[in-house]
Amino acid sequence: AEPGAAMLRRSLWLCLCLCSCPGRGLRIHEYLYFQVLSPGDIRYIFTATPAKDFGGVFNTRYDQIHLVPADPPEACGELNNGVFIQDQIALVERGGCSFLSKTRVIQEHGGRAVIIADNAYDNDSFYIEMIQDSTRRTADIPALFLLGRDGYMIRRSLEQHGLPWAIISIPVNVTSIPTYEMMQPPWTFW
Repeated sequence: AEPGAAMLRRSLWLCLCLCSCPGRGLRIHEYLYFQVLSPGDIRYIFTATPAKDFGGVFNTRYDQIHLVPADPPEACGELNNGVFIQDQIALVERGGCSFLSKTRVIQEHGGRAVIIADNAYDNDSFYIEMIQDSTRRTADIPALFLLGRDGYMIRRSLEQHGLPWAIISIPVNVTSIPTYEMMQPPWTFW
């Protein structure tokens, strides 16, 4: 099937799931979409998956919020740029500690959510299931998993433009966007 048809099927499936479970938010194996608004060279709609058994859900739509790459990228401890993460969304890299630990670090710095990109930069199709670690800790902010290629391309664009963050819209309802208007990353097959 052509990519547009696959996207339409996925969008319809997502709509059915969300419509059948009002007020419950996204469940595992569902997708959440966000759009990079700036910088313009990566102005695409990206797909992410929510953590399986920890973190919150998006109860608010953010039309323009900063996506701030964490420093250090793995966000396993104190952040050098924590002040910029407050009230924003952090872009974190997988590795070094558990997904829950990363989420808690971002939450402790006042972040509204965390997007954890795979550290395998060539990963353009395999979503990792983010699960609770063996501790009894919790996290209240949403935690999303992003393909490694997508995370790499976002960070690379920011570096090339000398920008400290991207501006994104999250979540994006792709069911309201005609398939032919979907701005998808050219390196990812939908």
